[in-house]
Amino acid sequence: MDRSLTTRSEERTCPPALNAVPVAGDAVAVRELARSAADGATLDERVGECRACPRLVAWREQVATTKRAAFAGETYWGRPLSGLGPYDAPIAVVGLAPAAHGGNRTGRVFTGDRSADWLFAAMHRAGLANQPTSVAAGDGLVLRRARVLLAVRCAPPGNRPTPAERDTCRPWLARELQLLWPSLRAVVALGAFAWDALWPALRANGLAVPVPRTRFAHGAELTLPTGVSLLGCYHVSQQNTFTGRLTEGMLDDVFARAADLGRVSIERSEERSEMRAGSSEHRAQRGAQRDEGWVEACQLAALGPAPVE
Repeated sequence: MDRSLTTRSEERTCPPALNAVPVAGDAVAVRELARSAADGATLDERVGECRACPRLVAWREQVATTKRAAFAGETYWGRPLSGLGPYDAPIAVVGLAPAAHGGNRTGRVFTGDRSADWLFAAMHRAGLANQPTSVAAGDGLVLRRARVLLAVRCAPPGNRPTPAERDTCRPWLARELQLLWPSLRAVVALGAFAWDALWPALRANGLAVPVPRTRFAHGAELTLPTGVSLLGCYHVSQQNTFTGRLTEGMLDDVFARAADLGRVSIERSEERSEMRAGSSEHRAQRGAQRDEGWVEACQLAALGPAPVE
């Protein structure tokens, strides 16, 4: 039997009828399982069981065992992450990979860290989320006409996937975009890694893309022949938000443009400013409660690799 393509039921030695989600054990299996996923629910299930990259599997599970002291009492997810939001959304937001103590802990993309604070507050102001926070799975967050997905589905060591890991994971992204494509009008790429990951994923779906590819820049916008627009945005990492390289106003501009392209009604700019002030106060309160001492221990000049996602 080819062990690169097993089922989770086989690994747990339980009857196949109870749990028969196939498990991708290498890049070939990822391609086959992504290609053959008939719908979004099937794709999400298969993503959640992937074990194709040994380094990522080892790291995500190690982090889930050792944990950060602030979360020592929690059970970490420690598995790949599927996207979040409806599959008929006109707007897609593409991040890099799960943060070790964010999504890898909570089991939901951009959840439980400061990047989440920034992203979903902006999406809420743009009318794309029902609330400005993303603290834990089951916290009531619902995305409206938007789906958030990742270029790489497992938390990587040092927040840096290897080129081989990026390429192995690509079929999951390509198939997710393919399922979204009938309704898709705009794609927001958070950071250069996500921007660069989009091009081969689009080509894998037979779409014509510029050659050479358009360079990433915050505020970059490119409309494909199909009418779908790609928007560049600095990543919502602390390296960008703490230093002022990315401000709430800059983030609002990108998501207002995405909402406009997706024909989503958004709040007046005055209302967004009021909500922005409220979300800043909320982040300050949460920062005092969570990860105490983290900022003091990591001065801005030595933050190191940014949380990904």
